[in-house]
Amino acid sequence: MKRSDIPSTGGLASFVAAAEHGNFTRAANELNLTQGAISRQIREIETHLGIRLFSRIRQRVVLTDAGKLYLSHVKKALDELADGAQRAASLSNSSVLHLVALPTFAARWLIPRLSEFQNGNPTILVQITTRQEPMNFAVEPFDAAVFHGLSHWPGTTSHHLMDLDIVAVCSPRLNANRAIKTPADLAELPLLHKMGTPNLWTEWMAKAGVSPNGPLHGHTYQNFAMVAQAAVAGLGIALLPRCDVENEIAARQLEIVAGEFVATKTSIHLFLPEARAGSSAVRAFTAWLFDEAGKFNSGDHHRPHDKEAARRPQGRHKSLADAAIAAPPRKAG
Repeated sequence: MKRSDIPSTGGLASFVAAAEHGNFTRAANELNLTQGAISRQIREIETHLGIRLFSRIRQRVVLTDAGKLYLSHVKKALDELADGAQRAASLSNSSVLHLVALPTFAARWLIPRLSEFQNGNPTILVQITTRQEPMNFAVEPFDAAVFHGLSHWPGTTSHHLMDLDIVAVCSPRLNANRAIKTPADLAELPLLHKMGTPNLWTEWMAKAGVSPNGPLHGHTYQNFAMVAQAAVAGLGIALLPRCDVENEIAARQLEIVAGEFVATKTSIHLFLPEARAGSSAVRAFTAWLFDEAGKFNSGDHHRPHDKEAARRPQGRHKSLADAAIAAPPRKAG
């Protein structure tokens, strides 16, 4: 069947409403049409397709087998049309920034700083979704992503933001009981793992020159936030980005163990989809994020924020943001 032969969306919407209500009158009330209009549209579709969509049973209309099959396809098509319209509208709205980020990094690093961006850019609404796995910007309406540097995001450009120290931490109670003195001592303790990074402890042990006697068993959790809470609860030793647990370390809920033996880092990158990199919201956010990453990289984590500078996306970091959009250093995927 050619696309030009497909029934109108209005007729298809009437068919779906009638199928869901099992009644033409209630379908007409939902769509603000007459019962006769619903009947006529469905009759036209049946004639056009050469099939019966409904059977009449007493006061109800019931889908035929062909109608049930057709309904599943029509609902999917109408849902995709509605979703496409919403995404197209979203892309044209430069006052909304749709960001996807790592869950714990978003909660512990990004969101606590976000008020500074909002103060300088009050007309931009930031919507944050968290993910742990790469996604396809071609089918999901995100304007930017903050993720691990080793990730692969087709159709995007990647820009390095910062390197995060990975530290081994545990509850002071656990360390007091076990007296951790060397990296080898950790191999004898329960280790906490994050889903998606099964080799993190194995790699750490190898860098520390430790050869465990067997598999590194331990509890596994979905994200770093859960791993951190398990460590605070004394369930084991965790490998975590230090910035994710600074508050717990300061509160003495966690302490770094064997830190002098191994230096491990992970990188955080900004990923910009090529189709959306030029919007004003993306440019403003990129300039601000480069500025915050620069403060973090220099160790100036608590520098008083210059609100006027936030309102003026200019100077070095605006140049970096413009350069990132105009001449990206590395294409991902």
